[in-house]
Amino acid sequence: MGHDISGFNKAGEEIAYARFSMGNYNATILYSLLDASEYYAGVSGSGGSSTFSKQQIEKALNDYKKLYNDDSKSNSEFIDYDEKQIKNFIINCLETAQKEENVRVYFG
Repeated sequence: MGHDISGFNKAGEEIAYARFSMGNYNATILYSLLDASEYYAGVSGSGGSSTFSKQQIEKALNDYKKLYNDDSKSNSEFIDYDEKQIKNFIINCLETAQKEENVRVYFG
């Protein structure tokens, strides 16, 4: 069990991935940043998916930056693993949403 969260482009290709073990509280941070708490099912995701607009992903990135005071760290080696995978997930989703207007995220 665990949280396997994937982002997909319109062609159905996986463009982002984040993995959290079932006991890792950092999973809830990504759900919260995406305003997707309804897909959190405790030890894993609910198995549902949702489409997010470019604006929703931009908001998630801005909220991430506020939460982690990210302006000075960018891709520093001092960022812990979960913090980095959350950031990379959001950035990869944003890149796709900027090209395609939205991105689909699966919460497994």
